[in-house]
Parts: sequence; C-alpha cells; structure tokens
Amino acid sequence: MLKYFTMTVNAVIIAAIAVGLLRGYAKAAAGRLGSMITAVFCGAGFIGAGVMAYMKNATKKIDTSLWNYRIFVVSLVLLGAMLLIGILRMTVPVFKGKLKTPAAAVSSAVIGAEAALATFYALPDVLAYPYTLLLTEQTALSTSYLFKMIGTALGLVLMLLIEMAVFRGFLRLRGAAKYIVLFLGLGIYGLRLGGLLIKVMLNKSYILPNNPNYKTYFNITKFISNNGNVFVYAMLGVTAAMAVVIWVMSLRQKEPYTNPAEKRKIIKKWRVSRRWADLGVFCAGMMMLSILVMEPYANKPVELSPVEDVEITDNCLYVPFEAVADGHLHRFGYVTPNGKHTRFIVIKKPGSSGYGIGLDACDICGETGYFERDGQVVCKLCDVVMNINTIGFPGGCNPIVINYTVKDGAIWVPIEEMINHESVFKS
Repeated sequence: MLKYFTMTVNAVIIAAIAVGLLRGYAKAAAGRLGSMITAVFCGAGFIGAGVMAYMKNATKKIDTSLWNYRIFVVSLVLLGAMLLIGILRMTVPVFKGKLKTPAAAVSSAVIGAEAALATFYALPDVLAYPYTLLLTEQTALSTSYLFKMIGTALGLVLMLLIEMAVFRGFLRLRGAAKYIVLFLGLGIYGLRLGGLLIKVMLNKSYILPNNPNYKTYFNITKFISNNGNVFVYAMLGVTAAMAVVIWVMSLRQKEPYTNPAEKRKIIKKWRVSRRWADLGVFCAGMMMLSILVMEPYANKPVELSPVEDVEITDNCLYVPFEAVADGHLHRFGYVTPNGKHTRFIVIKKPGSSGYGIGLDACDICGETGYFERDGQVVCKLCDVVMNINTIGFPGGCNPIVINYTVKDGAIWVPIEEMINHESVFKS
C-alpha cells in the first residue's frame, strides 16, 4: 500500500500544484466563465488520460515518447502564451481586472488547455494501476490488491486536496504576490517540461551527437534524471510560500467596515483563508514525508536468500527432500554451458507433502526473483504475495513453470530444462 501511495503522489504532485495555480489564475482573470472553461478542459484531460491508460495497456499503437514529445511542445507554447497574457495584465490598463467576455474566453481556453495537458500527462500510468496489478495478482478480491488500490486512492485524494488548497489560496492573494507566485510556479513547471522535452528529443534522436550543443543537452537530461525531486521541492516551496503570504495578509488585514456584522464577515473570510493555507502546508508536509521517509522505506532493498549448491546426477539437478523439508523458500543455481546463471526455487507446500517448484523468475517481472517474508513467497519487483499452493502452475506473477520429476526421495530437474530457459536470465 505504501509503495503505491508514494508512486501515485510522485507521479501527480507537480501537475496537481500546476493545475491549482492555473485554475486560480483563470478564475481571477475571467471570473465564473474562467472557472467553467478550465473545469471543462480538466475534465477532458482526465478522460483523455483514462483513454490513454487503456490504449497503452490494451494495444501496441501508442508510442509514449512521441506522445510526450507532443504534450511538452504544445504545453510550452501555451505557457508562452500565458506569459504574454500575464505581462499584458500587469502593464496594459485595458487588460487589468476581470477580462471581458471575448478576451476572457480566449485566455481561459489557453489556461484550460495547459491544465488539461498537465492532467493528460500525469495520470495515465496511475489510472492503469488497477489493470497492471491484475496482471500479477491472482484476483481483484485479494487482500494485496485491495491494499495497493487503497494506497493509490489515498495518493489521489492527497493530490486533490493540495490542488484545491493551491487553487483557493491563489484566489486569496492580492497585488504583486499573486503574479510572483504564478510566475514562480509555472516557471518551475516550464523548466521541468523543457528538460523532459530535451530528454525525449535525445532518446528519439531528434538531437544528434553532431549538434554543437549536444553535450549541454545531455548534461541537462542527466541532471533531470538524477535530480527529479528538485522540481518537486521547488513546487512545494511555492505552495508553502503562498501559505505564509496568506497568513501574513490575514494578520495584517485592515479592511474597513461600518458595523459589527461586516467585521464578523471579514474575520470569517480570513479565518477560512488561513484554513486553506494550513491545508496546503499539511499536504506539502505529507509530500515531504512521502519523499524522505515513506518512499525509502517502501523501496528498501530486499535481501534474497543465498543461492544454494545443487548436486548434478544423471543429467539432472538433484535436490533431496531433506534439504527443503523445513517449509522455507530455497533457491538453487545452475550455470549453463553458455555461462548463464540460471536459478529455480523450491518450497514445501503447507499442510502437504507436495512442493512448489519453478524458475526464480516470472513472465511479467523477469528475473528479479522471489523472497520469503513472514512465511510467504513474495515477488521482489512488484511485491505480490504468491499463493504457495499455486507455485508450479502458470498464471499471474507465479514462477515460470519447469518440468521436473519427484522420485527416490528427491526432486529431479533436467539440466536440459534449465538450458531451455537460460534466455530468461541476463547473466
């Protein structure tokens, strides 16, 4: 559950904060019309993300890198248009205040399209979790599947809360503070998009090694790959700074009033503002906790049991029952004539005289292997818990099935069987 919570928030956090700023900017610039237009665009982006999640997993027609290239290019163009709109609103009197209907519709469409693309880029992998998990789980009714879905749902709820906090907080900013927060947040977002665009262009060979700036582009890509969380920290810093500004404004507010009722109304308004600021800080704190504590804990390295030696007899790998009768997971290795280190696992099935036997690899997760945790066999890559009684049968994340014989108080695995499966193992 914790792993999928952190995966979800890492995938969505930057887009959530950016969408909150964009929605706030649209409403501040065009009022209710701006809110409606951006809401429609965000809904379209969400639906598009769902369609993309399906297409990526159900067909082979989606070139993810090419789609990302298109998203990044269009997003950067829209950000440039928004920058122009922002400069006009700050410098040209006719653009200040609430925009009139034609200008409001156009500017809101630009802002909404940017928010839609942010949603469209961030969500497909998260929306695909229910499907991709079913490839490894035995059933959607399993406890493991349920907990992973709960982790994903909690991550999405946290992202929705921080988006709402940023949106509501932005609407409560005044004067230059509003534009400073907007330009900082969208500037960081744009820098990240630009870096990701360069990365895609290098991968797709749109930028060739003979380009005079190739080394610079490569270093940018290297920095983004190694320091992706820098942009997350920066966006969270903008969120926290906005909350601080709102708190300071609420403490220094000197709005005029003519009667006690108006005074109570003003006090309530700023109390609500502080609550939205508090929510933003809470969500930012949870995100920091996720990055610094939860993620390292969820992804801490798992120590696999050592590979045991196995006796070779009559062109078979010979494992006596006594060596595996303790009910724990045992891993055995064999080096093929081609130098490939192959492995298979054996575990005695609970309450039975039978054994679960298969390769230390599966068709879905590859050769990452299995480990024992609290008496259960778990896939190292996807953390799926195996039903020990089904080990030896095909399907899901179960070990790849191999032929073997049980006789004379031992398990006999033909060497030829391991050679036939050596392509599963990389080394």
